[in-house]
Amino acid sequence: MSSKIENVKNQLLSDNWYVLRKYTYDLIKRNGERQPQVREVYDRGNGATILLYNRSKKTVLLINQFRMPTYVNGNASGMLLETCAGLLDNDSPEDCIRKEAIEETGYAVGNVEKLFEAYMSPGSVTEIVHFFAAEYDESQRRNAGGGVEDEDIEVLELPFTQALEMIKDGRIKDGKTIMLLHYAQNQGWMA
Repeated sequence: MSSKIENVKNQLLSDNWYVLRKYTYDLIKRNGERQPQVREVYDRGNGATILLYNRSKKTVLLINQFRMPTYVNGNASGMLLETCAGLLDNDSPEDCIRKEAIEETGYAVGNVEKLFEAYMSPGSVTEIVHFFAAEYDESQRRNAGGGVEDEDIEVLELPFTQALEMIKDGRIKDGKTIMLLHYAQNQGWMA
């Protein structure tokens, strides 16, 4: 028997940036015991991310941008090196990631391959991230990238081996980026 919940109540705590709710419920444990619980859940929608890679050059495109939560948690500059990503809003995951790729990196990617989906912080955030990969080359470059509106994104083309080393030495700390780089390594895309 799997766990289930009953007597769910929710209270809106914030609807400022996205939605933060407080849930009070009874968890029915596997042994039948009822356990009252309270959790805050942040709903910001679902997202998509993509690893852009070039087999012949053995490079990847990453972006560097300011992330306030990392700054608050000890990242002195607040800058985070990561794969291109964005929220789905009303787009399909594939449409979203194509749009984000051109906005953030300047590349209009062709075929995108859906790799997997993952909850990134299931203890507090509802978001499912859809993971993609696509090969890029200079013929797909449409603009300099850098994002839109309030974004200030630096686009970096890095040797794949250097990106892997940056995980080891702590310069890459973004979970989705680490997952995609290791996926590429496991698949032998840059061998």
